[in-house]
Amino acid sequence: MSLEITVPVFPESILDGTLVAWRKIAGEAVSRGDVLADIETDKVVFEIPAPVDGVLEEIFEQDGATVVSGQVLARFNDSKKGSQNKLQGKPGKQPVNSTGKVKNKITKTKKKPVPVNETVGPIINPSAYKMMQENGLTDEQVTGTGKGGRVLKEDVLRVLGQKVSDIDVPAIPAKSAPAGTLTADISDNGRPEKRVAMSRLRARVAERLVAAQQTAAILTTFNEINMQPIVTLRKKYKAAFEKEHGVRLGFMSFFVKAVTEALRHYPEINASIDGQDIIYHGYFDIGIAVGSPRGLVVPILRNADVQTMAGIESQIVDYANKAKDGSLTMEEITGGTFTITNGGVFGSMLSTPILNPPQCAILGMHKIDDKPVVVEGEIVIRPMMYVALSYDHRIVDGQGAVQFLVHIKESLEDPDRLLLDI
Repeated sequence: MSLEITVPVFPESILDGTLVAWRKIAGEAVSRGDVLADIETDKVVFEIPAPVDGVLEEIFEQDGATVVSGQVLARFNDSKKGSQNKLQGKPGKQPVNSTGKVKNKITKTKKKPVPVNETVGPIINPSAYKMMQENGLTDEQVTGTGKGGRVLKEDVLRVLGQKVSDIDVPAIPAKSAPAGTLTADISDNGRPEKRVAMSRLRARVAERLVAAQQTAAILTTFNEINMQPIVTLRKKYKAAFEKEHGVRLGFMSFFVKAVTEALRHYPEINASIDGQDIIYHGYFDIGIAVGSPRGLVVPILRNADVQTMAGIESQIVDYANKAKDGSLTMEEITGGTFTITNGGVFGSMLSTPILNPPQCAILGMHKIDDKPVVVEGEIVIRPMMYVALSYDHRIVDGQGAVQFLVHIKESLEDPDRLLLDI
């Protein structure tokens, strides 16, 4: 029986995707769960699996095509006979006998067991796989730097860069080059350059950020937090926490807890605009901005208000690892009612974070620095952090934004408040 292979339904925030590469060819027999193709959206790259054992009969969309939710990509036959064998020769050009009928020329191949000391090969990200195919690179030529030796797109670019030039120059985004391609050119002044197309993620982030600035009335309010109480608390319980829970006690879990408590008191900051309506969310799904080789992604901590500190820290570590090796799922990065971003890990002293639509506010953390401050009339040295809250003035008034940030400051400077829910 013939089946249709279609594009999965995208979340509302994703309009379309790019068919990165087919892993199978027309006429090839596959098993249930085998990856047929990879689709890249502005947020993640995900795989299209074979629904059952059978044969990929016909492919309708080629590599690089822009696809939308529900679009038919290929026709699939769930023949059990086909799932055990592969048609020999090119699809559409099967050998015929003297009667004009197609010969049932099927060759059964036995799977060769893999010796204990040999490996099947590295795991390759879809975008890296496509680029390797386009440039004729083999597994042996590319060393993976992702988790577990996974080959990332940047690993392929590194190899291609070494091939085309010994000079390491920054990549320049350009709309004119097809996605995923890399060319080595000589500029008009004779100097070497590399031209790399802007990724879908980078292009989509740029589009959303520009849209946010054009549609939202964005303002930013600032404050500074004396981090000494948190630093002391971490130092006191750091070893015991890691021993008990198997994860380090970081600063982010304190901020997540402080944010969720502040959102309870200021529900307008946990809201979003939908047309002429304001939606007040009765749950707290906190987005944590993390860097990835493909750009910034914001995985979501669902129901952060009921999660433990250990649970928050563990999930953040898991998301960071997934972001690095490109394995975040669409569900993990969709939604969110508020976002926290930490530029301090890169050394940022102060910044004005931009909204992550349709959310109406975002908190920016920054670098902790020892500074002279006045405490009870005396000048002392304390670890201080600037924090910034950007908010949509269409929903949030200035007074509410300032008080929200003050609430976070007071909670972190007196962590007992988090335990007492005050």
